[in-house]
Amino acid sequence: MAGAGDTLVKKGDAADSVAAFSLTEPPAGFVDDPFPVYRALRENAPVKPIGDNAWLLSRHADLERIYKDTTLFSSDKKVEFAPKFGDGYLFEHHTTSLVFNDPPLHTRVRRILAGALNPRAVSALEPDVIALVDRLLDAMEQEGGTVDLIEDFAAAIPIEVIGNLLDVPRDERGPLRDWSLAILGALEPALTETQFRRGEEAVRDFLAYLETLVARRRARPGDPDRDMLTRLIAGERDGGKLSEAELLHNCVFILNAGHETTTNLIGNALELFDRFEDERARLIADPALIAPAIEEVLRYESPNQLGNRRTTAPVEIGGVAMPEGSGLTLCIGAANRDPAAFDDPERFDIARKPNRHLAFASGPHQCTGMAVARLEGRIAIARFLARFPRYRLRGAPTRSQRIRFRGFTAIPASLEG
Repeated sequence: MAGAGDTLVKKGDAADSVAAFSLTEPPAGFVDDPFPVYRALRENAPVKPIGDNAWLLSRHADLERIYKDTTLFSSDKKVEFAPKFGDGYLFEHHTTSLVFNDPPLHTRVRRILAGALNPRAVSALEPDVIALVDRLLDAMEQEGGTVDLIEDFAAAIPIEVIGNLLDVPRDERGPLRDWSLAILGALEPALTETQFRRGEEAVRDFLAYLETLVARRRARPGDPDRDMLTRLIAGERDGGKLSEAELLHNCVFILNAGHETTTNLIGNALELFDRFEDERARLIADPALIAPAIEEVLRYESPNQLGNRRTTAPVEIGGVAMPEGSGLTLCIGAANRDPAAFDDPERFDIARKPNRHLAFASGPHQCTGMAVARLEGRIAIARFLARFPRYRLRGAPTRSQRIRFRGFTAIPASLEG
């Protein structure tokens, strides 16, 4: 798909364009189509300086190495987030949750979550996810005309699934999506005052709500095999109990991560299957391809485009010497189209094999909830295409104007082509 990124790279020498590139002030059109820029980065500056002791990395092999070494490459964000967030709610949240921490906190929380999301537990979710997807499809069919594939479908699925995992009462789920968008929006490379204020308010309000929910659950525990909140409250028998702050902030993290990634996965898939009609026909003709098709969506349009690490000792990456404390921005979207890792990486191929994409990271920090996201994606797309094989987008979808998270805020579509 051509976009403004092509224009950026074609203006004169690609190396000059890459040298001027900045995540905080990206060129026009970058949000719509960053992939030509990513390609230029890999070819001309795969280890690009972006500030004092800070680099942007775009090669698959470099990212895979960093993800697997939690000793040399730290996920702790206190140094990075202090000047960005001050000492308010956003700082407290993003330095307490699972994803931005190293052991021992990361180990304790991940063990509890992994226990709650074991293969048997994830498989048990399938009947409820099927029923939910079918209800949403029924509602869209009854609505007729133009529907919004984000509001009416993609965004509705993960909120319900994660809400069910934590047993959040259905009539209390209304604010969850807006809170999630505001909190994750504050992770963008460039943060406006409005984004900061909304993020602070969202964390504050989310924590206040969770305090009441946790108090109710302590008084009336649920089944720990089905209720993740009850399991988080109880902790593990070997001393893996969470503090109150750790408990609350990791509930926020679970709801945010489960919502954002899966909404983008489903929305991106539906946009891609409108764009690549041959691959849509291929999947409809052979529904058994749904699992590799979801993996290819994750690779081709990764819901999460960026990650971050900090070096804990001097290190060399790609021939570049970096001191201890260097900030590394990991460009997942670029790595997932690296020709050194994928044959013909710009081609969308739903039967691609192997497909060692990094959409869920890798190593000890690989996404704990990836099995749930994959389950939701497979059921949502398979049942949508079975019901509406001739759907068509109505006009251009509205892309979320964010760099770290890649998805849409609205996809108007007709269910009958």
